[in-house]
Amino acid sequence: MIYFNAFTLCTVAILHKQYDVLILGSGTAGQSLALRLADHLRVAIVTKRQLTDSASAWAQGGIAAVLDTADSIEAHIQDTFTAGAGLCDPAATRYVVEHGKGAIEWLIGRGVPFTREDRSALGYHLTREGGHSHRRIIHAADATGAAVQATLGEEVRAHPNIDILEHHIAIDLVLGDKIGMPGAGCVGAYVLDIEQDQVITISARSTVVATGGTGKVYLYTTNPDVATGDGIAMAWRAGCRVRNMEFIQFHPTCLYHPQAKSFLISEAVRGEGGLLRLPDGTRFMPEHDPREELAPRDIVARAIDFEMKKRGLDCVYLDISHKPADWLREHFPNIYSRCLELGIDITREPIPVVPAAHYSCGGIITDLAARTDVPGLYAVGESAGTGLHGANRLASNSLLECLVFGEAAAEDILAKPVGPMPALPAWDESRVTDADEAVVISHNWAELRRAMWDYVGIVRTTKRLKRAQHRIRLLEREIHEFYSNFRVSNDLIELRNLVVTADLIVRCALKRKESRGLHHSRDYPETLPRAQDTVLRPPRFRQKQPPA
Repeated sequence: MIYFNAFTLCTVAILHKQYDVLILGSGTAGQSLALRLADHLRVAIVTKRQLTDSASAWAQGGIAAVLDTADSIEAHIQDTFTAGAGLCDPAATRYVVEHGKGAIEWLIGRGVPFTREDRSALGYHLTREGGHSHRRIIHAADATGAAVQATLGEEVRAHPNIDILEHHIAIDLVLGDKIGMPGAGCVGAYVLDIEQDQVITISARSTVVATGGTGKVYLYTTNPDVATGDGIAMAWRAGCRVRNMEFIQFHPTCLYHPQAKSFLISEAVRGEGGLLRLPDGTRFMPEHDPREELAPRDIVARAIDFEMKKRGLDCVYLDISHKPADWLREHFPNIYSRCLELGIDITREPIPVVPAAHYSCGGIITDLAARTDVPGLYAVGESAGTGLHGANRLASNSLLECLVFGEAAAEDILAKPVGPMPALPAWDESRVTDADEAVVISHNWAELRRAMWDYVGIVRTTKRLKRAQHRIRLLEREIHEFYSNFRVSNDLIELRNLVVTADLIVRCALKRKESRGLHHSRDYPETLPRAQDTVLRPPRFRQKQPPA
């Protein structure tokens, strides 16, 4: 509410909001879900920065789906299983792949400008990426995520039933049994308005975690700064199980340049013939895998890591300069322009690359309707552990998963009866003060990310993992004390979530006594005959209502 008079202009904040559905996160999963709900329900999207600031917007390669008659559902499923090292959930994998074409048609219907190819029967260009047996990646040049986000974002902003709360960050979920509503499950969230520096209470009949991944827990990552594991940490504190958090995908080819923070060189560059070379020009992938540069990401990342450590290299090189210059500018305009800004002409010289933390294959356990262990709480996108990715995500399956499970969640939410909106208590700041030493936050943040990079990276040992766990436990105590005594801030909330996420990753890694997919242990180099999920149960977990 805004009041005017001749002398003043002041804004009185509304500290309690109510919606049918509260979506935490504004990536492809969150936006597509909101659009599927908004014709029937009142929806809020909470996003830490602006609507299009998410990992989805950074996705370059494209979206995998069976669109060509030469391809098949079974082939896509098999490729996903192969990349996932035997750990993919069969039901989740089939569900996603079978719904892939419909998801793409939904995007085309909304105007996403996928790259066209007149000579194709489909009318769109399909590329191929590592681990895929067919060309099945539909894309918008080399900036597919940005194109999807921009298209959906316009529609989201224009829809009268969607409120966008930019520069807001969720602090924690609100549970019914904590406010005298036993059995109610999740009834909303406490959210910090970052710009106004005040906490608002948002009540909702359904709450959806769509906050993305955990990349910022590592020192080097392809992820945007917002990828701090918020949803996974909040869901864990609320009583949700998580699974397979040890499987962190390190993208093989992140641009190595002091001015190129987190710039990804798409998988499609290798899919279209890019070759990995040592500084002297020698190829090395043929020595590591018969699929060479088209091997799955975990194999390529380990090969690069091996060569760098063996030879003391700062980076290796990805060379696609043998392709025609006009073709490169047409197919990879974003990569070409960014590299050229940094003095690298990809039409004439190779691109310096290193692996970097890229994607979290595990997450909050969900069923095929995106429901978590807590009634009223859903999880979609990278924060969810659907079982699709197993021990290693197949390239370009991530946006597909966002779209398919966004639709599944929408169908389940729309089928629920509309009940009364709960009244929630306000955020209590009566026992905290303003922080006196914010340097504690920045120091702990840096220490945590360095420890994770050094001890929980591409190749692991039990000794390294235990060292990381020891440091994480010390940091947890410091951060908890700080959180308990001082008012919340964006940095403190993110740090609190990062340390929880780091602990879950290490705990899962210590439980896995084998090497499988993205988890490679020197102490347990063999792969066990039977693939099993690593499942962690939080202190608040109740077995009463697990996912169907």
